Amino acid sequence: MQLQIGSSRITKKTSRLPHEIILVHCPDEVGLIHRITGVLASQQLNIESNQEFVDVTTSHFFFRAEVSLSTSCSTQSPAQLKNALAHVLPEQASIRIVSCEPRPVVICATQEPHCLGELLLLNAVGELPGRIVAVISNYNSLRKLVERFDVPFHLVSHEQITREEHEQRVAELIDTYMPETIVLARYMRVLTNNFVDRYSGQLINIHHSFLPAFVGAAPYRQAFERGVKVIGATAHYVTAELDAGPIIAQDVIPVDHSFTSRQMAQAGRDVEKIVLAKAVRLVLEDRIFVHSGRTVVFS
Repeated sequence: MQLQIGSSRITKKTSRLPHEIILVHCPDEVGLIHRITGVLASQQLNIESNQEFVDVTTSHFFFRAEVSLSTSCSTQSPAQLKNALAHVLPEQASIRIVSCEPRPVVICATQEPHCLGELLLLNAVGELPGRIVAVISNYNSLRKLVERFDVPFHLVSHEQITREEHEQRVAELIDTYMPETIVLARYMRVLTNNFVDRYSGQLINIHHSFLPAFVGAAPYRQAFERGVKVIGATAHYVTAELDAGPIIAQDVIPVDHSFTSRQMAQAGRDVEKIVLAKAVRLVLEDRIFVHSGRTVVFS
């Protein structure tokens, strides 16, 4: 389940100074926003934008702010700022302070080019808030596409080796790039629990249905057999349970009785690439909180 939260306060960015993102979630209490902004003001940090949300079903508070340093002062280190925030927040508070600098992304794909191509194009024109540092595939068919964008392409074949051996080779390659995010852009491999655990919270998948409907293989065929009138796509974090991770982004498009399953798949490719690109942006901009198996998304 996903909660999409609009901005409660957005101010026009006027500073080009280095800025950071403050992320807080904790049990709700009276005065949390006042306490947080008081600490930021004491450090002479300018709040360029901030958003907050309280989940009334769990009485849990979520806060995201982009802040920049005043031109006339120096501030404490991120660790010191985190300690200052922890001092005024509930003991159970989770506090993260992250840089807005673009971070490395590795993409895993199999043979379908539409999701991968969309991300490569966004990366090439500077519209992806990160850097695609490598593409890994278990087939060679996407090499020419990837190399057109001057991105390293790595073939790690799954043939004649076990699933565990293949994943170990992929993992060793991923680790050389030290990415913060790993995108499965129609990577048609069922991952073992060991691999998922190794990259917990870093794996983003695109599933070609509007989850929780049509989990698993051949969702367009399942949709056709049920006579659905909309088809969709879901980007989600990967967990041990197949296609059941916290949902980041979703969308749908209409279809009707005249569509074959193949035509549904063709139409669905457009929504898949849009949903995945949106999800990757949200993740790279640190706009997502995962709590109790659900996401809070500050768009």
